[in-house]
Amino acid sequence: MIGVLISAVDGTIVVLALPVIEEDLHITLSAVTWVVVGYLLAVTVLSTQLGRFGDMFGRVRMYKTGFLVFIIGSILCALAWNAPSIIGFRLVQGAGAALIAANSSAIISELYPPKERGRAFGYNALGFSFGSVIGVLLGGLMVTYVPWQWIFWINVPIGAVALLLAQRVLRDQGERQRRRFDFLGMITLGLGLFGILWAMTGLASRPLDGVLAGYLAGGIVLLVVFGFIEVRHPDPTLDLSLFRIPTMTPSLLASLLQGVGSFAVLFLVIMYLQGTRGMDPIDASMLLVPGYLLGAVVGPYAGRLTDRVGPVIPATLGLGVSVAAMAIFAQMTATSDLWLAAVGNLVIMIGGSLFFPANTAAVMGAAPPERLGIASGVLRTFSSIGMVFSFTTAILVASHAIPRNLAFAIFVGTSRLDGRLAVVFAESLRAAFYALMGIMILAAVFSAIRGTRRNKG
Repeated sequence: MIGVLISAVDGTIVVLALPVIEEDLHITLSAVTWVVVGYLLAVTVLSTQLGRFGDMFGRVRMYKTGFLVFIIGSILCALAWNAPSIIGFRLVQGAGAALIAANSSAIISELYPPKERGRAFGYNALGFSFGSVIGVLLGGLMVTYVPWQWIFWINVPIGAVALLLAQRVLRDQGERQRRRFDFLGMITLGLGLFGILWAMTGLASRPLDGVLAGYLAGGIVLLVVFGFIEVRHPDPTLDLSLFRIPTMTPSLLASLLQGVGSFAVLFLVIMYLQGTRGMDPIDASMLLVPGYLLGAVVGPYAGRLTDRVGPVIPATLGLGVSVAAMAIFAQMTATSDLWLAAVGNLVIMIGGSLFFPANTAAVMGAAPPERLGIASGVLRTFSSIGMVFSFTTAILVASHAIPRNLAFAIFVGTSRLDGRLAVVFAESLRAAFYALMGIMILAAVFSAIRGTRRNKG
């Protein structure tokens, strides 16, 4: 729970601090987004391989190493002096987060019998929601009253406590597996995703040109090459044999699409509240706190429901609730009541708290015991891929309706809209929420299908 909590705290605090970081380090608006994207990219690329490290060298050992790396990365971020340094140090932080995330689900699966895993993953969902609340509250106070570096210093004592507790209570139990490293697969996956994300982020700040087209095409080609490498490698970064398990593929696709559909919501709603409604970043974030609190309450109950009825119903229900949230968000206009944003966030947090424990339990329950670390890493990778593309999609949606530089300024909270631009921006967000609704519906279809496939198997 502390591992999930520290990740959630870091995520929300950093978003609130982006305007101050941009001003203090004198970095461009497009570069400041890589403070978020770079972290997510590191988690995405490294999770599968670091989950494999857990199978090879001990999951608890890698989990504790993750806290150590995360603490070091946080200290380095607090000492950053320019754009390359803070983006680079965020990559270090992301490596630590990947070690934590890729091994935590595997450790839970080892410690708890199948009939109790849903409850355990439900408490993890509670940790995420509670961490998000702490991030908003601490972030607002820190950005207002102390230097921005403290948003990273705060990770040090939290991480140290988690490391000490892990050292005291966790022990490796599973047998270690000898596997080869897939360095070429990691490199092609990382560079492929980087090329596509660099092009998408660039499109939000300037028109399509030869350079951006080259990054996009190169990224796609590298991902195709990655696929060929994985088919032939004896121990691939992305273990394709897992997809032969009947319930695994729909569960992972549901996770990816849920990430695409939901992660952008926070940024789109924050941009709406700041840009269209003229709220300060801290006030906009505080409006969303009740949703996080309700999500924290729902998580453990959703986990217990998963233990009783299986993962299909809670996960699919959670995605259906998220569809309803998109419909609520789509009603927001330049003059609508602010309670729509608060209620929409309440509903989507309920949906997420229903989905995450059930979907995680489904993936880890289907994975062979000797490949729990790999399965945990693959799940995190699919979820992170969805989050990464969701984030850049949110920026692209915003920049389609208003000038690109203004979209970035609204995102980081340094500018606002008025008059006709506010109306146009709100209308573009409505279209975006309907598109995200379609993605969530597709995720719900995959979630429901896995029940049928399991029964047939």
